[in-house]
Formats: sequence, C-alpha cells, structure tokens
Amino acid sequence: MELSFSLIIPVFNRPDEIRELLESLVYQTYDKSYEIVIIEDGSITTSETVIDDYKETLNITYLFKDNTGPGHSRNFGMEHAKGNYFIILDSDCVIPVNYLKEIAVSLNKKYVDCFGGPDSAHESFSNIQKSINYAMTSIFTTGGIRGNNKTIDKFQPRSFNMGISKKAYEDSGGFGNIHPGEDPDLSMRLWKKGYDTKLISEAFVYHKRRISFNKFFIQVKKFGMVRPILNAWHPGSSRIYYWFPSFFCIGLIISLLLLFVGSGIYLWPIILYTAYFSFIFLDALTKNKNLMVAFLAIIAVLIQFLGYGYGFLKSVILVNFTKSKPQELFPELFFKQI
Repeated sequence: MELSFSLIIPVFNRPDEIRELLESLVYQTYDKSYEIVIIEDGSITTSETVIDDYKETLNITYLFKDNTGPGHSRNFGMEHAKGNYFIILDSDCVIPVNYLKEIAVSLNKKYVDCFGGPDSAHESFSNIQKSINYAMTSIFTTGGIRGNNKTIDKFQPRSFNMGISKKAYEDSGGFGNIHPGEDPDLSMRLWKKGYDTKLISEAFVYHKRRISFNKFFIQVKKFGMVRPILNAWHPGSSRIYYWFPSFFCIGLIISLLLLFVGSGIYLWPIILYTAYFSFIFLDALTKNKNLMVAFLAIIAVLIQFLGYGYGFLKSVILVNFTKSKPQELFPELFFKQI
C-alpha cells in the first residue's frame, strides 16, 4: 500500500504551541507530500493567524468545531482528512526533522495498522518540564509501564504521538469520549478486532507536557482514575502492576508513621524509600546533566506516584463498590456526546 499521511492535530487556545509545531514540520526530511489537519476545538483564542503564516509552506487543512474534547476532535479531523494513514499529535509537541521518514521506513519494513512513538525532552524545555518528562518516561517509575518495546504487555500507543490507518479508524469508530484514557481504550478495541500495534522507537517527539507541578498532579490523578474504568470496560485487561503506585504511597505513609514508633527495624522502610529517591536523583542527573532537574525529578516522581495512586485507589473503590456509572462518578473524565 502506498502510504499517504495526514497529520491530525487538535488545538484548544494554544496558538503559540501550534506555531512551534508547524515550524518544526517545515524542516522535515520526508520527501513525499503529506497533509496537516488542524482542528480548532472551540477555542476562544484561535490559531488562524498562525496558520496563515504557514499556508504557503505547508499543506494545511484548518477546521473549526464546537468544544467536544480531544477524542472527538481527532475523529472529526480523520473524517475530513485525505490520507490513508493518520498520524495523531498533540499541539504541545515539537517534531524532529526525521520523524515522518522514520515512520515511513518502519511501516514499509513491517506494516501495522496502529503504532505509537515515544517522547523526549528538548534542550529548550524548562527544568520542570524536563523533570516531568523524566518521571513520565523512566523505566524506574510508572513511565516504564507506559511503554517501550521491552514491556511485559502489548504496546499501547499514546495519542500525543500515534498513527492509525484509515481502515482501522473506520472499523473501530476511532476514539471514545473519555479523556484521558481514550488511547488505551482504542488500542484494546483494535486488538479485539485483530489489528496489531507496535512501537516505532525512532519516531519520537519532544513533548512539553504540563508546565507546573500542580497541573501535572491533576493529570496523573486522572490517569489513575481512568484505569479501573478501562479495566471494567475491557475484562481481562487488569494487571497487578497498575496497583504499584497505590501500594507505593501506602507504604510511604506507613514508613513515615513508623518513624514515631522507635528505632532499629522500624527505620528500614524509610531507609529503603530514601535509597530509591537517591537512585532517582542519580539517574536523572546522569540523563540530564543538571542538578536542578535531578532534584526536581524527585518531586515529579513523588507527585506522579501520589496523584496516580490516589486516583486509582479512589476509582477502584467507587467503580467496583457502587452502582453508579463511571460517567456519573467522574463527569470530569467525559465529554458530552454530540
């Protein structure tokens, strides 16, 4: 099959991010034509002026719609796209020059109808962004669960850097109205229909993610809240390691309480936690060559475990021990259907 790419990019009140993304696409080494579909998801501050600056350089289709969330916006973009293979990106990504070329090479070598790529921190990112990137990608945190080609489970592409064929999109119906969690939900529905997924490790993007620890906490808490809902929707998808952040947090609380009990054996739990965070500091320092990023990585990892662990435990209890539907329990995770 001759690949024809359409890049699907929803945007909501973030014209500056779109400018950075489009500027990075100008320098792609991919030598075939491709389409960029930008979906303005009910923005008050639109990207129209930015789009106008790149219309002569890039093949852009610019669409407007009411605010219905990223999942429906991606579906809307794919419905209007002209290509036969859709590449889905978040607006806060910056794209390396060989990105599209690496995708084409990988798909021509071993074709799949859905792939995902990793993310990395650009040197221009702030120290907080770099520390959050470390927490979200390190194999020594829950980032190890989120995926690489050595994980113990099937790879679940994430929608900040993901590709899906037109055929697979039409067969699956695309993304649901839950957010976050719309990407693993789509992956599991694709698997049930017999489609394969894979990681293209060379097709990475620079993903800015959240710019403050408060926003990061809200984000990872939602990740934790979503997982039990997905487990209920997709029987057999539950894994013991989804409990790890909750167990980690409970253990940390118990360790701190034991400090008031006495010495000796009661100190061992907190010593182990101290050793873990010391290792995180050294690993982040090795990878980033920056003392401040290494220190902030400890905070980012702690926030990641606390946010995800709390959200997961709360959702497990409410989803499994109440008669309410997830949409009633967690309305903030669902966009209204239109």
